[in-house]
Amino acid sequence: MAHAAPASRTPHPPATTSRAFVPAHRPPNLFDRRVHRLGRLAVPLAIGLLYGYWAAANRRQGGPITGWNLVFGFACTIVFTVLCSALFVMTPRLRRGAHAVVWGAFTGITLGFLYIQTNVSVLHAAGLALVVALAVFLFDFYRYSTFSHYVAREDGEGRPAG
Repeated sequence: MAHAAPASRTPHPPATTSRAFVPAHRPPNLFDRRVHRLGRLAVPLAIGLLYGYWAAANRRQGGPITGWNLVFGFACTIVFTVLCSALFVMTPRLRRGAHAVVWGAFTGITLGFLYIQTNVSVLHAAGLALVVALAVFLFDFYRYSTFSHYVAREDGEGRPAG
């Protein structure tokens, strides 16, 4: 004997509903705003300290640590930290392509600068910087084109939602 299933109490959307807007899934926020603000300062500073140490170590080429070597390392740290922090603030407002170009150029330039401190030819360092910049650009463009925090808006521009 067949019995009818009871009707559910949740309304179902009509079959003709437009699905143009799909809300992005966000992971749970484990930290409060204060921790995120601190992280926006601490992460570029930590990466900058590593970058400054790396640049100073490349420049001294295994020789003794001097005062000028320390000054060079801290100067590289300050410049890298300021530029990285500025990019973290500015790039989310850019279009997908510009966002990827800026991060690719920044990565290529910084790694090219590190490599030139080892006394290689300028052309060799520039070639390596170009290859790295192109690789980062391609990766970032793919990432920003496929992830959900970028959506196509009515004006057709690939700017972040929000």
